[in-house]
Amino acid sequence: MTTFTAPPPRRAVVIANPTAGTMSDGLLDGLLALFANARTEVTLHRTEKVGDATAAARAVFERRQDPAVDLVVAVGGDGTVHEVIEGMTGARPDRPGDGPALAIVPAGTGNSGYRMFWGERPWQESLREILAGSAGGAGLCRLDLAQVTETGAKVFLGACSGVIADALRVARSVPLSGRARYARAFAETAAAFTPYPGRVTVDGTVLHEGGTVLANVGGGRFRGGQYQVLPRSEYDDGLLDVCVVDATIAPSLVPELTRDGKHLGSPGVFYGRGRRVVVERLDGVPLCFEHDGELQPPSLRRITLEVLPAALPVWSGSGAAAGLSTVEFPTAGLSTVETA
Repeated sequence: MTTFTAPPPRRAVVIANPTAGTMSDGLLDGLLALFANARTEVTLHRTEKVGDATAAARAVFERRQDPAVDLVVAVGGDGTVHEVIEGMTGARPDRPGDGPALAIVPAGTGNSGYRMFWGERPWQESLREILAGSAGGAGLCRLDLAQVTETGAKVFLGACSGVIADALRVARSVPLSGRARYARAFAETAAAFTPYPGRVTVDGTVLHEGGTVLANVGGGRFRGGQYQVLPRSEYDDGLLDVCVVDATIAPSLVPELTRDGKHLGSPGVFYGRGRRVVVERLDGVPLCFEHDGELQPPSLRRITLEVLPAALPVWSGSGAAAGLSTVEFPTAGLSTVETA
């Protein structure tokens, strides 16, 4: 990860999802108090329906303000962050990486996006650093995104077919909140999951073909806020990481194996890295597919993801502060393909 110095933000827009999994009035009151203490001008926008966060983020670019908005804060879960990024990048498709920087305040179920940049640090601590600029310890990075060719959607965290996607459907009926909700859904889904016939191609080279438990493309190292499916991923290297777990691994073992990256030492795991990734289902049935924590309609049998390098400025902590220390993962039995 490469970070750049930047001055403290002068004017911010906060886009908050009131229905996010761990949202509360107290959270928003505390957030606004931090802006007041830093003497940073702030406008709060509460979303009311799906698509509002995208529209509010896009409006930041359309309004001419003095001083200009230089910080957009997404308050919610990974789905809210996804919407905000859609608005920020869609407003200036010809000028990627231009405009205000993004910050995330976690208030969702998994909050993998926040953990990507700040680890397990309290959001109050990270926001104080951001409002102090680089002098406070934070830095700006240039986040790579992916784009789904078939739909045009942007992906910041990751996209997955198979058991991880199906767990989102099950999570709707789990009477828990936060990461515990997804952990229960993941375990229940994995215990009953049937692998599908699939193929994953990275920059024209087949990484895997056959029975598939999951195919994850990203982005972020974590899914569900706690599963290191892509433990080698760097979010600013201009490449998409890919992990495929095939049918030789019992689906019921996947939650525990991916919790700390142990799956990379298992036969039947395929790991790749490239600029263009194609995920297919080969039996004529549509893929069960999600990206950024949002289950997509089952209408496609083939999904193509292409990297959008350095597409968005994002505030981040240092690698050590974010708890993303370099770890050597085992490679025995691991099949890989990598392109530069």
